[in-house]
Amino acid sequence: MSKSRNPLVGELCAEFAGTLILILFGTAVVAQVVTSTDGSLGDHDSIAWAWGIGVTLGVYVSARLSGGHLNPAVTIALAAFKGFSWAKVGPYVVAQTLGAFVAALIVRISYAELIGTVDPGHTIKTQGIFSTLPGNGIDGFSMTTAFVDQVVGTAILVFVVFALTTVWNNPPMANLGPVVVGLLVVGLGMAWGANAGYAINPARDLGPRLASLMTGYGDALSDQNGDLYFWLPIVAPIIGGLIGGALFKVLIEMHLTAGIAEDEAVSEPANAHR
Repeated sequence: MSKSRNPLVGELCAEFAGTLILILFGTAVVAQVVTSTDGSLGDHDSIAWAWGIGVTLGVYVSARLSGGHLNPAVTIALAAFKGFSWAKVGPYVVAQTLGAFVAALIVRISYAELIGTVDPGHTIKTQGIFSTLPGNGIDGFSMTTAFVDQVVGTAILVFVVFALTTVWNNPPMANLGPVVVGLLVVGLGMAWGANAGYAINPARDLGPRLASLMTGYGDALSDQNGDLYFWLPIVAPIIGGLIGGALFKVLIEMHLTAGIAEDEAVSEPANAHR
């Protein structure tokens, strides 16, 4: 007799694979742009689009099994406001971070020669391929501004993701949700990329940061000012995600449920004759 499979294992595999795909596209496009000294292989717009495409494909890979979170801030917000099991939060976060870590290692190996050519010392010049920095590496840029930026950016992300995935809110149909979420990330990259590189995802930043730390970037945990920075793209997105989820609950969802309750009350007498 065959043993039944643990569904959590499949969910974690999906989160790992989906985040892997996301980071393969995201870090690789940054590597391509940064190592292209003449600018012929892309710019900020190509970075924003490739990250959005990575999100779309990562969600398509994982959504059937796990819901396609790919982001600890999203997972935590779903647990806080949408009934996702808190017992699964830790395993999901580990799977997401591990997927991001492995993807970054693949990109690091694949782009090793190009990175070594433009930055043989593996300095702040190319650190941004793998992890975010305040002001995208501009000296003296305020960490406070970066923190606020990440809170705001992730709040927007989670608010809109909730809007796109709440059935009562007329979400995208015909399995187009991942495409719209990808476009959301493109928009965030184009509008909220200057202050802190729009990490908006603790796994997206921590996994590749650890991969770069292990492969020659000795200062990967710090920013260009020498300040310990790795914690900021973890803490700020989680706070932002909770704020975005709470705002959606208060501004949209509670009114949707109220409207549904009223509709059901009005239709009840007619239904009683059936």
